[in-house]
Amino acid sequence: MIQRQGSATWTGGIKDGKGTVSTQSGVLQEAQYGFNTRFAEGPGTNPEELIGAAHAGCFTMALSGKLGAANLTATKLATTATVSLDKVDGGFKITAIHLDLVATVPGTDQAAFEAIAKDAKENCPVSQLFNATITLSAKLEA
Repeated sequence: MIQRQGSATWTGGIKDGKGTVSTQSGVLQEAQYGFNTRFAEGPGTNPEELIGAAHAGCFTMALSGKLGAANLTATKLATTATVSLDKVDGGFKITAIHLDLVATVPGTDQAAFEAIAKDAKENCPVSQLFNATITLSAKLEA
């Protein structure tokens, strides 16, 4: 079993408090987050953009593996994950994630590419974690 850790600290109330997030690898070291970075604009990060980065990274890596299994190698795979946080029943819920993929993959066509991308979306470990609608648009560039 592989285990990785992320951590968070928080001090203060929900609106005036401040927090930091860190990762075991040290890539993030006490990165600032707070009410403004989550619900408005402010310096720092927030859980939704971190989830988006994790999902985009996992999906893109899974897609590379699926392409390799089909004897294809991408020149470029670029994925943006848009995470939707909505107010639901008096609280907040991540209701959807949209993966927007633009790729250059010699030797394939749009239909075959979309089938491989769909398989990667449905089977990457982070996709399987979420109980949210996860959508994908996949554009193959020449």
